[in-house]
Amino acid sequence: MEIKVLHQVMDWNEDVSEEVKGTLAGHRICMINVMGSPGAGKTTMITSLIEQLRGTFRVGVIEGDIAGQVDAERIASLGVPAVQLNTDGACHIEAMSIQHILPELPLEDLDVIFVENIGNLVCPAEFRIGESLRITILSIPEGDDKVEKYPLMFTDTDCLVLNKYDMLPYFDFDEERVLANYGTVNPGAPLFRISSRTGDGIEELAGFISEQIRKAQS
Repeated sequence: MEIKVLHQVMDWNEDVSEEVKGTLAGHRICMINVMGSPGAGKTTMITSLIEQLRGTFRVGVIEGDIAGQVDAERIASLGVPAVQLNTDGACHIEAMSIQHILPELPLEDLDVIFVENIGNLVCPAEFRIGESLRITILSIPEGDDKVEKYPLMFTDTDCLVLNKYDMLPYFDFDEERVLANYGTVNPGAPLFRISSRTGDGIEELAGFISEQIRKAQS
């Protein structure tokens, strides 16, 4: 019975995800689901990308957290439309939550919406939210074993970002191990090396995202 209920929940989420996709397509908006552990650098990467993209595209942000609104306030201080989505304990964002919160954003005036998912390498990977693109962040301090431990997160993503890459000399991080495991579970998917602190690699990642936004608008 528990398995049956789980399948019912997942099927329902997929249905709502498709409805969200339809809404976004009607507004020619590319929605990007940013996933990763707490402290991986999701918010900082999004702020760096906003600076790269805002001259060309109109950006909005949905900040997902279990509680609080610190990150949404940080994004709003940049002059970007931002809304806070608190899950009150849930370890992931579901499509229904996105469907309910989208009207809080000025959809007619946006080209791209970044969704910062809950910090977690398990649950967010299982729930589609109507996104056009999935980005998974792995920071160097987290360790090089995460692709093996959490394969779905790295399999069901459109690209992997190695963040805090400037810290590589200071940690026992086997990059080749990550590359080999990522290439096995997600062959052909791109990988970017960035440092949100120094700005290294952000321009290349922004170029990739720009291509995805234009695809959503075509």
